[in-house]
Order: sequence, then C-alpha cells, then structure tokens
Amino acid sequence: MRVLTGIQTSGDLHIGNYFGSIKPMIESQQDHEVFAFLANYHAMTTISEGERLAQLSMQAATDFLALGMDPEKSTFWVQSDVKEVLELYWVLSGFTPMGLLERAHSYKDKVAKGIASNHSLFSYPVLMAADILLFGSEVVPVGKDQIQHVEIARDIAIKFNNQYGDIFTIPEFRVDENVATVPGIDGQKMSKSYGNTIPIFSEEKMQSKIIKKIVTEAVPMEDPKEFEGCNVYNIAKLFLDDEEPSPLQERYTKGGEGHGHFKLYTHDVIWEYFRPYREKRAYYEAHQDEVRDILKVGADKASTVAQPIIDKVRSVTGIRY
Repeated sequence: MRVLTGIQTSGDLHIGNYFGSIKPMIESQQDHEVFAFLANYHAMTTISEGERLAQLSMQAATDFLALGMDPEKSTFWVQSDVKEVLELYWVLSGFTPMGLLERAHSYKDKVAKGIASNHSLFSYPVLMAADILLFGSEVVPVGKDQIQHVEIARDIAIKFNNQYGDIFTIPEFRVDENVATVPGIDGQKMSKSYGNTIPIFSEEKMQSKIIKKIVTEAVPMEDPKEFEGCNVYNIAKLFLDDEEPSPLQERYTKGGEGHGHFKLYTHDVIWEYFRPYREKRAYYEAHQDEVRDILKVGADKASTVAQPIIDKVRSVTGIRY
C-alpha cells in the first residue's frame, strides 16, 4: 500500500506534527510504501522571506531523518524538487469548482485567525490534491482538520477520471482517533499558525518555559483536579504507555499538587522521550551535505513515480502533442 504524507516547512516541527503524522508515517515504513515530502510550496502561504524558508526546509529534513525517516525504505523529498506537481496543480484547477474551495474549513479558519487571504491560500487544497494524485497515493494519514482536503482531492480526481478514464488512484484518508487532534498550550489544536506549539527540538530551558505557559484552570493546590479536559494531562498522556496514565490520573484526583507540578512532570516526560532523537539529530546537523544528497535521491525516486502519471495527464488533456 502506498502511503503519502507531507508537512509544511513553515516553522519548527512540534509534537502535534509528530503524533499527527510523523510517528504514524515512521511506523508505516515497516509495512507500507511510504512517500513523504516537505511542503515548501505550501509554506509560502505564510512565509515570504526566502532565506527563512530555505533554512526551515533544511531544518525539517534534518529533523525528519533524526526522528526515523529511513531513505532506504521510503521516498523522501522536498516538494519543489519535483516540478510536475505545479503542472498538475494547474491542470486540476480546471476541474475544481469554486464552490468546492469556498466550502473549505481550513481556509475560513486561517483567515479568521488573521492570515492574509490570497489565491495561494484559497487554492491550497488543489495543490494538496496534486501532491496526493501525482504519486498514485492510496492512503493519506491526516488529522481531523485535514480530512476535508483529502475529500476535495477525491472529488477532483473523480471528476477528472470521469472525463478522461482511470488516470488517478482515488485516495483514502486515515485518522488515528487517539491523536487526531493534539492540543496546543492554549487548548486549541496545536498549530504553527496559532503560535501554540511545543517544538520537538528546542533547548531544555525553552521547552520548560513553553510548557509552563500551558493554560489551566485555577484550582487550589489541596483540591482534587479534573484530568479530563486538562491541557497538561492531554499533552502528557501522548507520551505514556496505556498503563501509565492511571498513576497520573490518581495524582490529579487525590489533590495536594498544583498544575505546576504536572507541568514539570510533562516537561520531564517529553524531554526524556526525545533524548535519542536529539542525539541522532546532532549527527545530521553536522552533516548537512549528506542530508542534501538524501533529498536529491528522494526527489529522483519521486519523479520516476510521477512521470508515468503526468505523461498520461499530458496525453489525455492535449498538453503533449
């Protein structure tokens, strides 16, 4: 089964990225054909500084490799290194009703949050559809907020296939219900757009400072506390085995500890969890040319898969003559 996932290079990778897509993707490498790309074209909807975007792309590549991306098992590349995706984006635009994009929840939500409204943000789902369809993706792991984008890709692909035949594989979305939406420090979905993230790789003092900002209810220290709905608990439990949340729940319900104690506990759990990954990251940080070589090989592999599909598209639409 071919599984595809992509992450914007618009900021530091955070634990929402990790549990929402990176961890499932890494685990999928054992049993599936994984295609993973760094979505730097998508990141241009929020980043206009060229030097910053380039830096973040390399940083994300380094982080992915540290977290377990295996270029021997998977195809790993930067979105802009496979130019056919923009060609397909334009072709698919002709099969995308305006009403379909106007109903996109993500666009409305981002504009409501103050992100500038422009064509690239509005047509984001069409580029995402091109990302998915160009590589014959069968499964796309997403969070709940991204389900609609996969559904839009399906609608576009079906409309194209109805006119030209079975050119595109119709993708399915996959959601891990346990971690579909990772809460940020303010209780909303963790997102770089909202500025409420906990980075995977940061200095220990910085991580501690961020975790201390997690929004909690004001409850006297001696009183029992609700763990369900607590932002600190819901973040901490992501890093615990199924058996481990119970002692933490008991600490909440018996009272005698404040939310500050639980924040310190959460910091320690997160810091220890990512310790081996930090060590691996230090290697790739010191060998950036090796990272660039891995990305180039990945782009070549991705292009090889994309070429037959884009050739069919060119043929049936008359672009190739």
